[in-house]
Amino acid sequence: MTVRRQLWLTTVVLAISTSAWLAAQKIQMKDLPADVQKGVQDNLKGATLKSLSKEKEGGKTIYEVESTLNGKTRDFLLDATGNLIEVEDELAPDALPAAVKAVFEKQGKIVKAESVTKGTTVTYEARVEKNGKKSAAGPVDAGGKKVKR
Repeated sequence: MTVRRQLWLTTVVLAISTSAWLAAQKIQMKDLPADVQKGVQDNLKGATLKSLSKEKEGGKTIYEVESTLNGKTRDFLLDATGNLIEVEDELAPDALPAAVKAVFEKQGKIVKAESVTKGTTVTYEARVEKNGKKSAAGPVDAGGKKVKR
């Protein structure tokens, strides 16, 4: 490999790493705008706060809240005014709707499952393992039909 090619590849890797780091910055509760702090408190609903991050998506500021409730992850996204955008709740595989569970099990053993709620729309996603390899499954609706992200 030429030196020029190595430099180019190094630059690309650094650019990607930097943009990923900039995309999601860890922050503290005290650094959040007041409306977002209120949104975090209103949506924790008894969960334990694990981490907060701030990122830009489509030119808009989004706040991700990672938490746990009863030993399961419960993460949610808030907009810059503290309004709820999306909630991800970890589920036991047996808590999935039967059609969803069947679709995921065709792809492998369900390692982790979650419901994703945006407004009134609920979809399901999972991490499955087959032949020692893990992969993502979903999103699907409650009937097991594939839906767009």
